[in-house]
Amino acid sequence: MEQDSGQWTVVVNDEEQYSVWAADREVPAGWREAGVRGSKEACLDHIGEAWTDMRPLSLRRAMESQGQPA
Repeated sequence: MEQDSGQWTVVVNDEEQYSVWAADREVPAGWREAGVRGSKEACLDHIGEAWTDMRPLSLRRAMESQGQPA
């Protein structure tokens, strides 16, 4: 695995999908910072802990409204 010494930030969109973004770049439209910065590895570790349901938020809500388990 390639080492990356830059600073990264965790970003999240309105569907509660996560990604990493270079901290020195403007966050793209539709995404917001999640409050975690650091090495790429640390950011990816955080995403692994925080993003436990890969389904988009809109799908989870639709399933819940149809009485399907979340």
